[in-house]
Amino acid sequence: MEMAGRLADAEDFADAVAEAIVPENTDDTYSKGWRVWERFCAAQDFPVTEGSRGALVAFVAWMLREGRQTPGPGGVLGYAPSSAGSHLTAAVVGLRERGHEVSKDAAAEARKALDGLTVKLLKAKERRGRGKAPAGTIEGLRTIAAACDDTLTGRRDLALVLLSFHVAGRASEPAGLLAGDITVHPQGLRVDILTGKTKQSVRNPAVPYAKDPALCPVLAWQQWRAALHAARPDLNSPSDPAFHAIDRWGRVGGVMSPDAVTAAVARISVRSGVPLRWTGHSLRSGLATESRKAGRDAVAIARQGGWAPNSRPMLGYMRTVDDWEDNASAGLA
Repeated sequence: MEMAGRLADAEDFADAVAEAIVPENTDDTYSKGWRVWERFCAAQDFPVTEGSRGALVAFVAWMLREGRQTPGPGGVLGYAPSSAGSHLTAAVVGLRERGHEVSKDAAAEARKALDGLTVKLLKAKERRGRGKAPAGTIEGLRTIAAACDDTLTGRRDLALVLLSFHVAGRASEPAGLLAGDITVHPQGLRVDILTGKTKQSVRNPAVPYAKDPALCPVLAWQQWRAALHAARPDLNSPSDPAFHAIDRWGRVGGVMSPDAVTAAVARISVRSGVPLRWTGHSLRSGLATESRKAGRDAVAIARQGGWAPNSRPMLGYMRTVDDWEDNASAGLA
């Protein structure tokens, strides 16, 4: 009985650990998806405990047809397929976490239905969602660098963009950095990224000096910290945020949230005149594509950006380069 009690305690502990290590943004995504599932069940008069094949396939069709509470672009009430896929995953995970059975076959059938209905939407020339974020480019960085002035905000913006690009950072990663996580070395910077979503993305990438001083993430970081120290000498602790929020009057605030980082990148790109409006993810995909153009192999790119070596997203970014550089039809005629 004593051993059984200890094993039960271990099971509870394992559940607590599993809950603690789920990233906040993933947990938030699952919560939103579960609320969509609850709305579907209420609309169809289904029990929220029903994880059958029929219920899940009906959920997919409902999401694509009328699932949104407010109309999207063009007045469409259906979700984009990518959003529907996220909500489907959240529903399956939520059902299982609550002790309700969802077979692999039922989940697979719903995913198959989503894929098939997505093809039908494309054939009907109905495209939903924002599409992929444009990848950041070296020329885009050059345009941004030229537009960032020597004000405190300008110094912060340039350091944020250049450093995020060179570590292929998700918006949550620069938002989670502390000043002490970034250390200067003779050859550049070492960045301790501890807020990654996976074990690969928790990493310690090296960021070397750039040949062009205007695009150098190391110099941009040093200039930002010097400007911050001049404006706020009290902000010199290693536990301070690496990147502070700054209001329109130049007043320094607290840590930037991931949403604030994404908004800042978009604002900086628009202000600078970059042809395509960047998002926070443009910096992550941009590192993969520009590194591939420069001849870096997948292992080095994966290590820098915290991807698994066979990561499908990373290989997709690289493919945009490989489709031209290693094209099967090139030079045949």
